[in-house]
Amino acid sequence: MRILVLGSGGREHALVWKLRQSPLVSHIFAAPGNPGTEAEGAENVPIAVDAIDALVDFAKREAIDLVVPGPELPLTLGITDSMRRAGIACFGPDSYCARLEGSKSYAKALMEKTGVPTAKATVVHTPEEAFAAIDRMGAPLVVKADGLAQGKGVVIAKTLEEARSAVSAMQKDRAFGSAGETVVLEEFLEGEEVSLLCFCDGTHIVPLPSAQDHKAAFDGDTGPNTGGMGAYSPCPLIADGMGMDVAKQTILPVVTALAKEGHPYVGVLYAGLMMTANGPKVLEYNVRFGDPECQPLLCRLESDLVPIMTHCLDGTLDACPIAFTKKAALGVVLAKEGYPGSYAKGARIEGIAQAEKTPNVTVFHSGTKRENGTLVSNGGRILCVTALGETIAESQKQAYAALGAIHCEGSFYRHDIGNKALGGK
Repeated sequence: MRILVLGSGGREHALVWKLRQSPLVSHIFAAPGNPGTEAEGAENVPIAVDAIDALVDFAKREAIDLVVPGPELPLTLGITDSMRRAGIACFGPDSYCARLEGSKSYAKALMEKTGVPTAKATVVHTPEEAFAAIDRMGAPLVVKADGLAQGKGVVIAKTLEEARSAVSAMQKDRAFGSAGETVVLEEFLEGEEVSLLCFCDGTHIVPLPSAQDHKAAFDGDTGPNTGGMGAYSPCPLIADGMGMDVAKQTILPVVTALAKEGHPYVGVLYAGLMMTANGPKVLEYNVRFGDPECQPLLCRLESDLVPIMTHCLDGTLDACPIAFTKKAALGVVLAKEGYPGSYAKGARIEGIAQAEKTPNVTVFHSGTKRENGTLVSNGGRILCVTALGETIAESQKQAYAALGAIHCEGSFYRHDIGNKALGGK
């Protein structure tokens, strides 16, 4: 098979890394890819993920058998719809279903319609409407930009003033552009977060092992929200083998509803959950693999990924055996100082080869490029150092040992990824 992976981050490097292991694959292209995907043997092509027509033309010209979108943007822009019209298989939901991530207000309405447990919410379209709702709801509450904001459009406001400031930033200052024109105000839920992803074929779902992301920039869950500073799997909040029970409450009702509306959900559906005293409640949906959850999850996947994807596309997921190792995996993100705000690019990266000498460690490239032959930083999140171990404690030890071999001036990382699973904070 000839496969085209879309994206340039750590998730896409991990997808190429896993797909390359399949004997069914003859050639992999990555658009635009990064030095990590290239090192895995993929052929990087300089086409942006939102250049839908150019991607379709390339896929036709190169006789691509399967397109695998990594990020959410091409999915919300209709890459699956366009590839299907061209007769090319695409592992991801159509644009109708991708609204689950593209519009938080749409996702919230569908959850309420299908009885999926979630936080109470109010959708507002103007600052004045928002301020009145904030006064009515009280604090703490959660302020969310309705559209795509690269995982950064969520503010947990502890006071009314913080909530008003967040709304002003989104709707008046347009901090997230058009994504913040509509805002969702949600009740604040007490509990701990966990990520649950499912393979979906439009009818059947198969949960992946649970994972836990770390959204805050700094240790102790402090600092601004990011796209994710590290993740591990499994998360004790949903033990291996218990995922289907949770998925039947939080994912299956939505998949069933979309199928009834004539749009079977095909691909990966990710539910960000808050485990509350009253059970799991959905915080948000993502319509693709998470980043950085993808890296440890694919490290735990023992089965060939290609047949899983083709079974999803064929509607026969229930006939596909899928196996994950009982070992644990943990990934730590190395980021550039200033992230998730403004940051400098071009810092030299050294020590990856040494880091990968640590047993069972893989370093996934997130924001890197080659400049005159030298590997340098090219994004807010630079690398995800991921380890597979017998336990969370072992994988944590290996990941941080490997991270110690890497040097990139002006970078930082959290020192507590996985601590919650070990009884810490």
